[in-house]
Amino acid sequence: MTARPGSGPRPAHHDLLIGAVAIPSLSGEEAAVAEFLRGWMATHGFAAHLDGVGNAVGVRGDGPLTVVLLGHMDTVPGEIAVRVDNQGVLHGRGSVDAKGSLCTFAAAVAALPPEALAAARFVVIGATEEEAPSSRGARHALTGYAPDAVFIGEPSGWDALTLGYKGRLVARVRVEKDNFHTAGEGTSAADDLTEGWFRVRAWAAGVGEGEGVFARVQATLQDLGASADGLTQRAWATIGLRLPPGLSPEEAGEALCAAFADLDAEVTLLGHERAVRHPRDNALTRALRVAIRAAGGTPTFKVKTGTSDMNVVAPHWPVPTAAYGPGDSALDHTPEERLSLAEYDRAVAVLTDALTRLAQTLTPAALP
Repeated sequence: MTARPGSGPRPAHHDLLIGAVAIPSLSGEEAAVAEFLRGWMATHGFAAHLDGVGNAVGVRGDGPLTVVLLGHMDTVPGEIAVRVDNQGVLHGRGSVDAKGSLCTFAAAVAALPPEALAAARFVVIGATEEEAPSSRGARHALTGYAPDAVFIGEPSGWDALTLGYKGRLVARVRVEKDNFHTAGEGTSAADDLTEGWFRVRAWAAGVGEGEGVFARVQATLQDLGASADGLTQRAWATIGLRLPPGLSPEEAGEALCAAFADLDAEVTLLGHERAVRHPRDNALTRALRVAIRAAGGTPTFKVKTGTSDMNVVAPHWPVPTAAYGPGDSALDHTPEERLSLAEYDRAVAVLTDALTRLAQTLTPAALP
């Protein structure tokens, strides 16, 4: 591993991040990194444990309010050699999505002053299976906490915060019909499936037409195939929909099924989440904005076309919520995933400041 610029020992929060990124943790295989995170938190002032689904949980503070900081430990596949280059940039799978954000949470809470810890209880959760349809770690966390404010660990950039994510729906479509000679009249199974897909695309194009991408439906084919054995033709596809606020997965599912209704297709609706968009102005966003400005930045608000654990927890935790974390989300899931340690440092400083301010201002009167 190439040494970072400068001399002297690495800060403890750098060891935390580099160590976490160096441990492979595909969805469902997070045990090793969970134990590493638990151990780091236990030696930095947290009451730390692994819960029933393998989440790494650390708690500091004993105030009357509860702030949950929910990040995820798992990554998508794709091995990237872990190294810190001569510019102080950490390369490795998960550096941006989203161990950088999770480690920012742990490092910031570890650095909180006594007055913040007296005002609130801070719960850092390294969740399992966020990159899988199950969102197992976040769903389990819903059963154990009733927070007054929530941070979601996803890359926003150190000087920005994310307020919303689109929803999603996944459907599997299958068409079967008797084989026939291609010189005759009629349509093949693949023809029928393709016709249904064109209808889905046309419907999607009409939702939010003329508005920004966050208000529109994005439709993609995730899988497509066809076969024949001389007796039966088969065609199949997996369709993914990204849904805007105001369009529920149930409504999108009805539209998708209607597109295939006269094509004798079998449509199976799979994983789904509702879109979410939180308000711009509340105690949490004010604390983050002030902290970003104090660090020399100009705070910006973002909404994203993907999904996150914010979609999972929002219906159950109707409290001030934002996603925050260092890094460029355009690098998520790519071979170029990397995170500047300098940006990570700034995010830790900003979040420590924001949590300290939030603990002093977040009262029952400030909540919705």
